[in-house]
Amino acid sequence: MLHIGADGVITCANGAAVALLGDWIAGRSYDAALRQPALLDRIEAVLQGAMSAEALIERSERAGETQYKVRISAVQASGVRTLLLHFTDITHLGEAEEMRRDFVANVSHELRTPLTSVMGFIETLRGPARNDPEAQERFLGIMEAEAQRMNRLIADLLSLSRVEAEARVRPSEHVDLGAILGAVVDALHPRADEAGNPLILIRDDSLKDHPALIRGDRDQLMQVFLNLTENALKYGGPGREVTLVLSRGSGGGADGRLGGKLGGGGLPKGEVLRVDVIDRGGGIASQHLPRLTERFYRIDSHRSRELGGTGLGLAIVKHIVNRHRGRLRIASEEGQGSTFSVIFPAI
Repeated sequence: MLHIGADGVITCANGAAVALLGDWIAGRSYDAALRQPALLDRIEAVLQGAMSAEALIERSERAGETQYKVRISAVQASGVRTLLLHFTDITHLGEAEEMRRDFVANVSHELRTPLTSVMGFIETLRGPARNDPEAQERFLGIMEAEAQRMNRLIADLLSLSRVEAEARVRPSEHVDLGAILGAVVDALHPRADEAGNPLILIRDDSLKDHPALIRGDRDQLMQVFLNLTENALKYGGPGREVTLVLSRGSGGGADGRLGGKLGGGGLPKGEVLRVDVIDRGGGIASQHLPRLTERFYRIDSHRSRELGGTGLGLAIVKHIVNRHRGRLRIASEEGQGSTFSVIFPAI
């Protein structure tokens, strides 16, 4: 916040204003200190008699462009008119709007492709393929696949919406991670056997005869580990082992199985439970790792769509893990496979 006297000189500035503009501004004319034409015009208008005004300004900072809304208010005391300027950082509002536009554009694109395909085949079935049973059967099969793709996308969008709506509500139910992982392995064994993928669940000795309890939502945790294990089966490649490892450790201590600490800063404090989903596939290039949980981010869009991916699975996983006060870690090396690790506070 800045105070400008009747003579146009900045008489005082709070700590935030000094951090933003510099400590040299006190005692300087406002037009020398601010140098934003739109803002200077509004200040002049209030000095000339308007009660208040607003201006939007942008400043280049190390982190990029920062946008501020400046509220200019007149202060009348003893016949002297001075001004108060209040700066509000609204960069996040622009970023949120940009995210919304990108999300709408991505959803529109993801739905347009299969919808265009279905409409084209309908036109063909009514025309050239009207009396061709073989072509009709083939086209109907493609239309069914495209409809299923749209259905998966809509289901994932609804799931993401539900998870985001519950993001600040911490689960209170006690659930056993070991039982959840066992159910995941049982559910995916037929698919793994069909592809020739050994699917193995390993537990630390300390967890073989004791429940691995956390506070959680069982259905959402099932969704997390079904998604991660399905991805490992898809991208690990046929005939390659997929391993789920359940272990107990300390957020700041050592994990004997891994021969070191569970991870760096930001891990849950105290005792934690960790699940590693490990595949032996081609791995992921390092430049992709930070973006894997972004909505609709795909390393190979064509392959992802062929395998039935919507581009939302890991975004849903991240939101569910965050709701459970957990951490998601991804480690991968090209040609060596990938490990997706989820770490939760233990009860």
